[in-house]
Amino acid sequence: MNLSYWEIKTWLTNVDFTVVGSGIVGLSCALELRRKYSQAKIIVLEKGILPQGASTKNAGFACFGSLSEIIDDLQNHSEEEVIDLVTKRVNGLQLLRKTIGDRQLDYKPFGGYELFLKNDESLFLKCKAQKDNINNLLRPLFNEDVFSFKPNEFGFNNIVEQLSFNQFEGQIDTGKMMDVLLKKAQESGIKILNNCLVNEISENNASVVIKTNNFEIKSNKVLIATNGFASQLINQNVIPARAQVLITKPIKNLHIKGTFHLDKGYYYFRNIDDRILFGGGRNLDFKGEETTEFKQTELIQNKLEDLLKTIIIPDTDFEIDHRWSGIMGVGNQKKSIVKQISNNAFCGVRLGGMGVAIGSLVGKELADLV
Repeated sequence: MNLSYWEIKTWLTNVDFTVVGSGIVGLSCALELRRKYSQAKIIVLEKGILPQGASTKNAGFACFGSLSEIIDDLQNHSEEEVIDLVTKRVNGLQLLRKTIGDRQLDYKPFGGYELFLKNDESLFLKCKAQKDNINNLLRPLFNEDVFSFKPNEFGFNNIVEQLSFNQFEGQIDTGKMMDVLLKKAQESGIKILNNCLVNEISENNASVVIKTNNFEIKSNKVLIATNGFASQLINQNVIPARAQVLITKPIKNLHIKGTFHLDKGYYYFRNIDDRILFGGGRNLDFKGEETTEFKQTELIQNKLEDLLKTIIIPDTDFEIDHRWSGIMGVGNQKKSIVKQISNNAFCGVRLGGMGVAIGSLVGKELADLV
């Protein structure tokens, strides 16, 4: 890259902290570093024109786990571990709402629902039987029952006629969220450099050398917040997981309001601007969706459209307006990885599809490691 003396001096010299990734975690980390180190030179390197990964590509669920998900987690984790997971998500959402503000987030406390397919009635019966146990488990966190059951008032088809309801779930506008985070970072003097793909990070005793597709810089510390893309830079247990999404054109008199989970959470949909935003289907091809490639597949997109027609809006004409995908970071555990990986390098990755809920908190924890 043909850089001038002024560009090198202003942006790329005497760098105290370099954050890789300008998503929720990266910007939250940079803002916390600024709060702690008011005079530090902080830069954020982002490979995309906009934040890549999942921060601006998710469904905007302010959630902490459906009833079936928490029951499933209890089969693979201890009660203490599950409570810790939920607590972190709840605290993360509170931090996000405090940082951004509900009005700017366009936060809507409509509640969250879980649908149970007719051909999987056993899951419904299991959730019904375990509801009180889960409410008792979570009561110290919420001081009241989280989950109840409500009749199907939305006209959904081919499902059990009762939905699990989570009164504490909400929805946000993730575009507005990221816009505010970017503005806060810029206003605090954090320099965000887009179209900068980090190819390699090496270290000497006092600093790190960061090689990008455009330039090479030295930084006292580097903080990696690339989640689903983490394995391209560091050797941690993070597997990319693509999530495919579509959104309809506006639907007249749309009566669906809330956030909805279907088929153990592998599908999820919500209302937004008189449209249905619908994503998921990773369970149709787990191996194929372990990719960092942004694209859609016919298999999953056809399934999403079929579920719209047969279950979600069965008697409604609709058109698909847009399709996209995002890249999450998952692994063999649901707990995120926030750790020091060498003398001057740190990472906050593997958000497990809960980036909206825990991204702010992971970013703060990452900054606190320094």
